[in-house]
Amino acid sequence: MSRPGTEPAQGPGGAQNLDYLVAHLTDHLAAGPLGELGVRIEIRGEAILLTGTVPSARYRDDVLRTARAELVGHPVHCDIVVADSAAPDHAEEVE
Repeated sequence: MSRPGTEPAQGPGGAQNLDYLVAHLTDHLAAGPLGELGVRIEIRGEAILLTGTVPSARYRDDVLRTARAELVGHPVHCDIVVADSAAPDHAEEVE
Protein backbone atom coordinates (compact mmCIF):
# COMPACT_ATOMS: atom_id res chain seq x y z
CA MET A 1 0.00 0.00 0.00
CA SER A 2 1.43 3.37 -0.96
CA ARG A 3 1.27 6.53 1.08
CA PRO A 4 -0.61 9.53 -0.32
CA GLY A 5 1.65 11.89 -2.24
CA THR A 6 4.32 9.30 -3.05
CA GLU A 7 3.17 8.63 -6.60
CA PRO A 8 2.91 11.17 -9.43
CA ALA A 9 -0.52 12.70 -9.88
CA GLN A 10 -2.58 11.24 -12.70
CA GLY A 11 -5.36 12.72 -14.78
CA PRO A 12 -6.20 16.42 -15.02
CA GLY A 13 -4.21 17.34 -11.89
CA GLY A 14 -1.09 15.63 -13.26
CA ALA A 15 -0.27 18.52 -15.58
CA GLN A 16 -0.49 20.96 -12.70
CA ASN A 17 1.77 18.72 -10.62
CA LEU A 18 4.30 18.64 -13.47
CA ASP A 19 4.17 22.45 -13.66
CA TYR A 20 5.12 22.62 -9.99
CA LEU A 21 7.94 20.11 -10.47
CA VAL A 22 9.35 22.12 -13.38
CA ALA A 23 9.09 25.38 -11.41
CA HIS A 24 10.91 23.75 -8.50
CA LEU A 25 13.63 22.46 -10.85
CA THR A 26 14.04 25.94 -12.36
CA ASP A 27 14.47 27.43 -8.88
CA HIS A 28 16.86 24.66 -7.89
CA LEU A 29 19.07 25.20 -10.95
CA ALA A 30 19.13 28.99 -10.45
CA ALA A 31 19.81 28.88 -6.70
CA GLY A 32 22.09 25.84 -6.63
CA PRO A 33 25.84 25.59 -7.07
CA LEU A 34 25.47 25.82 -10.85
CA GLY A 35 23.61 29.14 -10.72
CA GLU A 36 22.31 28.13 -14.13
CA LEU A 37 19.91 30.60 -15.74
CA GLY A 38 20.68 29.76 -19.38
CA VAL A 39 18.71 26.51 -19.46
CA ARG A 40 15.10 26.58 -20.61
CA ILE A 41 12.73 23.87 -19.38
CA GLU A 42 9.67 23.07 -21.49
CA ILE A 43 6.83 20.63 -20.85
CA ARG A 44 6.00 18.52 -23.90
CA GLY A 45 3.07 16.30 -22.92
CA GLU A 46 4.43 14.10 -20.14
CA ALA A 47 8.04 14.68 -21.24
CA ILE A 48 10.41 17.50 -20.36
CA LEU A 49 12.73 19.21 -22.86
CA LEU A 50 15.87 20.99 -21.66
CA THR A 51 17.37 23.54 -24.08
CA GLY A 52 19.98 26.27 -23.83
CA THR A 53 23.73 26.77 -23.69
CA VAL A 54 26.12 25.94 -20.85
CA PRO A 55 29.88 26.57 -20.53
CA SER A 56 31.02 22.94 -20.27
CA ALA A 57 30.03 19.31 -20.71
CA ARG A 58 30.26 18.89 -16.93
CA TYR A 59 27.61 21.60 -16.45
CA ARG A 60 25.37 19.92 -19.03
CA ASP A 61 25.75 16.57 -17.26
CA ASP A 62 25.03 18.15 -13.86
CA VAL A 63 21.90 19.88 -15.17
CA LEU A 64 20.67 16.65 -16.77
CA ARG A 65 21.38 14.62 -13.62
CA THR A 66 19.53 17.17 -11.46
CA ALA A 67 16.55 17.24 -13.84
CA ARG A 68 16.25 13.46 -13.93
CA ALA A 69 16.48 13.26 -10.13
CA GLU A 70 13.72 15.84 -9.62
CA LEU A 71 11.45 14.69 -12.45
CA VAL A 72 11.38 10.97 -11.70
CA GLY A 73 8.75 9.20 -13.78
CA HIS A 74 8.89 11.74 -16.61
CA PRO A 75 11.13 11.36 -19.67
CA VAL A 76 13.75 14.12 -19.84
CA HIS A 77 15.15 15.07 -23.26
CA CYS A 78 18.33 17.13 -23.40
CA ASP A 79 19.11 19.55 -26.24
CA ILE A 80 21.61 21.58 -24.19
CA VAL A 81 24.56 22.88 -26.22
CA VAL A 82 28.06 23.34 -24.81
CA ALA A 83 29.50 26.76 -25.70
CA ASP A 84 32.72 26.63 -27.67
CA SER A 85 35.29 28.67 -25.76
CA ALA A 86 38.26 27.78 -27.97
CA ALA A 87 40.15 30.50 -29.77
CA PRO A 88 39.19 30.99 -33.41
CA ASP A 89 41.31 29.06 -35.89
CA HIS A 90 41.47 31.96 -38.36
CA ALA A 91 41.04 35.72 -38.45
CA GLU A 92 37.69 37.16 -39.38
CA GLU A 93 37.77 39.26 -42.53
CA VAL A 94 35.66 42.39 -42.31
CA GLU A 95 34.77 44.12 -45.56
